[in-house]
Amino acid sequence: MNNELITADLVDLDLRVPDRHAAVRDLAERLVAAGRVTDLERFVADVAEREKQMATGMRGGIGIPHCRSAAVTAPTLAFGRCPEGVDFGAEDGPARLVFLIAAPEGGDSEHMSVLAALARRLVRAEFTRTLLEATDPSEVAEYVHQEVRP
Repeated sequence: MNNELITADLVDLDLRVPDRHAAVRDLAERLVAAGRVTDLERFVADVAEREKQMATGMRGGIGIPHCRSAAVTAPTLAFGRCPEGVDFGAEDGPARLVFLIAAPEGGDSEHMSVLAALARRLVRAEFTRTLLEATDPSEVAEYVHQEVRP
């Protein structure tokens, strides 16, 4: 199994879903296919539980659903770009960039360092513009990996 935080198969540049639950499930299915999540339903439920605590939408069209889960085998980041946008509860509207952060339940604070690194990058217009304009999942995975090393 690839131990990279994000790989090309975890990137969807044309995520077309009706709502945030479908966005999470779609990206989570990629995590299952990649061997990063062992139980899709449990993982999706854990993300939904986390979402109930506080919305994960950020200003600028960004959603960062995340959780720790016993169903996660390795810290992982999946990315989806939603042309129509998906509501993740941000004040300024729907998210066009969605980052699903999956961390093992017994894991340390690694997913928090990923979240922090990601949040620092997302305030940079160049970072979000690069993701909005990207055409190749491999390039996105490499770019995010370079920018968001825990």
